[in-house]
Amino acid sequence: QVQLVESGGGLVQPGGSLRLSCAASRNIFSINVMGWYRRTPGKQRELVATITSGGSTNYADSVKGRFTVSRDKANKTVYLQMNSLKPEDTAVYYCKVESRWRDYWGQGTQVTVSS
Repeated sequence: QVQLVESGGGLVQPGGSLRLSCAASRNIFSINVMGWYRRTPGKQRELVATITSGGSTNYADSVKGRFTVSRDKANKTVYLQMNSLKPEDTAVYYCKVESRWRDYWGQGTQVTVSS
């Protein structure tokens, strides 16, 4: 059973930075897309950023210019570099891997932006 393990969340002041990581416990074959989503209380989970197997990226308008998604060459780890963080970025962040046969989700990591 493949598990996605996220790390890097925490408490940061507005304007600060965090880097999230999501590592797969085993190789996932035929990956199409890797990415990050987030959810705040009372809202649906929303897309933050994705990266395809070809390296194309996509970002939510609210994070463009501040967040950067990347992955390692082995496609076992996906990262989210978050800069210039704002209080409205506070959420639980989930990584997602979409393969040819199924989707995998991480357990979520809390990011809190507060002074």
